[in-house]
Amino acid sequence: MSSMESRLLTLTEHGLYCPAGDFYVDPWRPVRHAVITHAHSDHARWGSQSYLSSTGNADFLKLRLGPTIDLQTLPLGESLRVKDVRVSLHPAGHIRGSCMVRVEHQGQVALVTGDFKRDPDPTCEAFEPVACDLIVTESTFGLPVFRWRDTAIVAGDINAWWCKNRSERRTSVLFAYALGKAQRLLASIDASIGPIYLHGALVNPTSLYQNQGCPLPDCRPVSEAPTGTRWHESLIIAVPSAAGSPWLRRFGEISTAMASGWMAIRGNRRRRALDRGFVLSDHADWDGLLRTVRECGAERVWVTHGFAPILARYLSEQGIDAAPLSTAFQGETVHDESEQLAANDSEAQQAPTPQLPADSNDRKAANNSVQTSLPTSGAKSHGDTEGHVDTERNGDTERHVDTERHVDTERHGDTEGHVEDARSDRSRRADDPAGPSGITAVPAEANRAERAP
Repeated sequence: MSSMESRLLTLTEHGLYCPAGDFYVDPWRPVRHAVITHAHSDHARWGSQSYLSSTGNADFLKLRLGPTIDLQTLPLGESLRVKDVRVSLHPAGHIRGSCMVRVEHQGQVALVTGDFKRDPDPTCEAFEPVACDLIVTESTFGLPVFRWRDTAIVAGDINAWWCKNRSERRTSVLFAYALGKAQRLLASIDASIGPIYLHGALVNPTSLYQNQGCPLPDCRPVSEAPTGTRWHESLIIAVPSAAGSPWLRRFGEISTAMASGWMAIRGNRRRRALDRGFVLSDHADWDGLLRTVRECGAERVWVTHGFAPILARYLSEQGIDAAPLSTAFQGETVHDESEQLAANDSEAQQAPTPQLPADSNDRKAANNSVQTSLPTSGAKSHGDTEGHVDTERNGDTERHVDTERHVDTERHGDTEGHVEDARSDRSRRADDPAGPSGITAVPAEANRAERAP
């Protein structure tokens, strides 16, 4: 590893660090200079001295971290020089204002995706691939069994569920994350079916979306509902932590559902005692992850939060230099305690010991130790033809990957894509290898376009 390479990106106990620019990308502990991809709490931590993020993310960062933070903003697609590094921000498609961070130093280019999705979403800027030598990508849903249906189909299922509940005089309560998912749902469902009310935790983020010109249907806080409201005609959108709480008693007989990528696993729905689970995620699915690596042209890949060892192994089998990277990022979870948009984030002081990609021999050994059957190059997953089990607990989220036997996908009611989770007494997961930092990169092409500041 050359000195030039080691100055582009490395990993410390505080997070991903760019020595040549003296800044961190989404640090999980307080630092002097932090570049933030989006305002979810596992990426936007309180306590750093100064922040840089996209112009569209500013309001959401101030809502989470407080209005007095030292925040510099940069329009998407524009760049600035930070010491010896050229930094630019590019649309990630995750939530409104989310961005990927492009870092260029002495002809090398790295791209940190943060969280991203490839599906169309009228509430945020669409993802744009960025040519790079190294890509640091998430893998929240990095398994072949995770393949998303079109949002319009999922929205149609939600509308049908709401109409059915109305006819049976049950109040429809739909749980969703406060920032991003709730607003995407509002923009997708048929508001002509009936009134829409919001849990109090959704009000401020939704107002910010509306203030930025995002077209959303009429909705109001539950606390502002008039006396005598016919709740069974309404759709209530609430944060997942409201499930089973006394707050729900006012609605009478209810039918509960949740919108999340993890609803593809029926066990998650059962454990939360939900009547329905709608598979809708703000993260890339398996095909989206592979497509992104391919379109960005990266010859080296660091895979972070999610099913990192499995995705890294698959990419390695396709001839790409890939390795799992241990970070404090969480991705999409079944619980939403991180989405309460508190001003102080006590989790900023808690982070695992980071583990860096090892050299190529160590990475090869680690990849070989992952006991998972993955599709061969060009293979296509159809229901029970791919996808496997291992139950891994990450914080409050149980992730199920079957390394012992196949799992089936089937249509359940109006919702497709549920995966029956199977527990194994011998669940296995390869540890992320530890080793030296830095990247091995090819020179960036001379004709890479970059918009001037």
